[in-house]
Amino acid sequence: MDEVEVTPPCTVKGNPDCEGCDISGRLMCRFEHRDLLAFAGGFVPFAVVSVSGLVLGGYGVFLLGWLAYAVFFFFIWEARVLCRHCPYWAGDGRVLRCHANYGVIKLMGYEPTPISRLEGFQFVSGAVLLVGYPFPFLITGGQLTLSAIAVLMGALFGLLLWTRSCSRCVNFSCPLNHVPDQIMDRYLEKNATGG
Repeated sequence: MDEVEVTPPCTVKGNPDCEGCDISGRLMCRFEHRDLLAFAGGFVPFAVVSVSGLVLGGYGVFLLGWLAYAVFFFFIWEARVLCRHCPYWAGDGRVLRCHANYGVIKLMGYEPTPISRLEGFQFVSGAVLLVGYPFPFLITGGQLTLSAIAVLMGALFGLLLWTRSCSRCVNFSCPLNHVPDQIMDRYLEKNATGG
């Protein structure tokens, strides 16, 4: 069976006409360092509080497990069930350049179809495990104050994602995506016609 050639979306084209685009700025349809910094900056406070709590509670060695799981989650699991469906995955090169998982090595090909329900469930489950990992250690280590602060920082990160990223992301089939239909339709129309 012949392979079907997929036209790359404007998200990863070298010189798209963003200037005249009616949805430019309403979507994160082009990589911008400020979006990556906002994403990372939202996660760092949660991570710092969690790491501090594990160390202070005497469970610092379990940070290696969290790190190992994070590498597995971002580079293998999330890449497989979510990222490879995203227009950013269609970009040139073996390394993903996007606002959330910048630097992930593309071990599999681009899949320009919506994610399945099973993939969506896997993504959400994996993310919950990633964020929830430190809490048993924080609680058993007696770091209840830091645990409460970590919950607050995690909630603020979630709010930042919901308002800043998930409302503007071009991976429309992600379970967290809530881009308005008219903007999503315009992006899909623009990329279906090549203009």
